[in-house]
Amino acid sequence: MERKTTEIRHKAVWGARFGAFAMVSMLVGASSCSEMVRTGDASSFLVINTLSGGPQNDTTVESDVQGDTGTVFTDVGQAVLQLQMKDVGGPGPSANNAITLTQYRVEYIRSDGRNTPGVDVPFPFSSGLTATVSGTQTVGFTLVRVQAKEEAPLRALRGGGGAFAISTIARITFFGHDQTGREVSVTGNLDVTFADWAG
Repeated sequence: MERKTTEIRHKAVWGARFGAFAMVSMLVGASSCSEMVRTGDASSFLVINTLSGGPQNDTTVESDVQGDTGTVFTDVGQAVLQLQMKDVGGPGPSANNAITLTQYRVEYIRSDGRNTPGVDVPFPFSSGLTATVSGTQTVGFTLVRVQAKEEAPLRALRGGGGAFAISTIARITFFGHDQTGREVSVTGNLDVTFADWAG
């Protein structure tokens, strides 16, 4: 009788452990699933129709590291964004499909692979943004911060010092969400060449 009781106790303990393991597995699975649903699972998405920037709002930007009078200024950019639906055969966009942009990030890369921030290219940066896209919309943003022109490697370009020019690709990523909270992002590239154009 004593042996039977011991066996039952072992089974009860094992059963409790298995139940706890199953519960933890379900919670982890649910958490992962929820994260997957919120990331990239929106029924709408954004397309960048055009990216441009600089004083002339060009698709190839000549960023001046120093103006005629020695002043330094920010370069701005402009993106034309369009809302699209993933299900092209389905109904058109509703209010829930509109995408609200909340942030953007700009990073610079070079085609020669020399991409160390503060040495070869300006430091990347992120900034806030508030715009809701439900059709086609133009959004302005900072392409080159004024402080980047006061830091290496751009400051060394003043007066023909250092290299004559630094050619980069500015990679701009916009982040946001649809009206049900599902995350959306879109990335575009813009040519930016830094030099002391006025000098």
